[in-house]
Amino acid sequence: MALATTLKSDIDEIIPGVIADRRHLHEHPELGMHEHETAKFVIDRLTALGVEDIRTGISETGVTGLVRGTGAGPGADKVVLVRADMDALPIQEENSVDYKSQTDGVMHACGHDAHTSILLGVTRLLVDRRDQFAGTIKVLFQPCEETGPGGAAWMIEQGVLEDPRVDACFGLHVWQNEPVGSVLVGDGPVMAASDRFSITVQGQGGHGAMPNGCVDPIMIGMEIVNALQTLVSREVDPTESAVISTCTFHAGHAGNVIPDTAEIGGTVRSFNPDVRDLLERRIVEVAEGVAKAMRGSAKAEYRRGVSATVNDPAMAAIARQAAIEVVGEENVRPQIPTMGGEDFSAFLEHRPGCYFWVGTNNAKRDLVWGHHHPRFDIDEDGLAIGVETMARTLTGYLAQA
Repeated sequence: MALATTLKSDIDEIIPGVIADRRHLHEHPELGMHEHETAKFVIDRLTALGVEDIRTGISETGVTGLVRGTGAGPGADKVVLVRADMDALPIQEENSVDYKSQTDGVMHACGHDAHTSILLGVTRLLVDRRDQFAGTIKVLFQPCEETGPGGAAWMIEQGVLEDPRVDACFGLHVWQNEPVGSVLVGDGPVMAASDRFSITVQGQGGHGAMPNGCVDPIMIGMEIVNALQTLVSREVDPTESAVISTCTFHAGHAGNVIPDTAEIGGTVRSFNPDVRDLLERRIVEVAEGVAKAMRGSAKAEYRRGVSATVNDPAMAAIARQAAIEVVGEENVRPQIPTMGGEDFSAFLEHRPGCYFWVGTNNAKRDLVWGHHHPRFDIDEDGLAIGVETMARTLTGYLAQA
């Protein structure tokens, strides 16, 4: 059953509260697994709205609740989950706004304050419209998205996809890469698996004036870094996408001393699980092999983070149609896959679903700074678009036969 035609006017009525919630959360950011006050704020809101079966303390600070539809329709036996992440980042905010972070060295520099306030707004709309849909909506407020493997996996381990059993899942992200008024929805892989590697090279140090008596770990490390770049260009199928970036290289303390060791670290991004397996194996083999060939040794470790975020095409079609109803077909575009990682992927590994993006960039207001930047901020007109698009997506799913 479609939502009432009064939806837009009702959103106009509640959006000042959604904005106020977002600004309150922006002023009081909390890092992953420390979202205690944020969780209390969410619990108070859900309780006041009359949300059923509120469960707290899931993976420390996670919260879930149920909105049960009372209307008629094919979705009566379905359960759909909608997720918002709550954590902030260890960044000192540089904005000059009334709602600037009040916590030194911590800010909402990615938009999770917007995600939480949007989901609270969606919850309010759907509680008021329980007679307009059949089925159950499970709202989920998640800690620790920013730190892998992430709060999503931990909440799943603690049973959030059961009791009642979830059939599909949806999430959204505000997106500074696109202008406010736009929505991006993609099929298949839309965000990459995000992994880390670390390599410790063992050489034999000595005087910089007598390198022949040493085994130089810096030279070995340089060869390893160069060799790693050939894995994507020469061992990954050219029709696949992958990135290996060496991001740290630490060795030595004195200008005339060849050190004993060098430490290298970086990140690996991929979409295809087979490519991920290949790179995990070959990074270790290349590091150890190059070091051995140069008379040293290397210990390489590969740590998997979040998996690729893969949208189900049928679920993406539901979100796309909802977005068209909100912003018009001309403002709904496919999401080009990005090498960024997102732990919503854990939900999509277990259930079909879709993760989509809501544009919040506005160059006229200098709201152009990217995610994780100290001046990150959003055009709050995107909040209403997020609320309506998600509400229509959830009820659209429940209306499917």
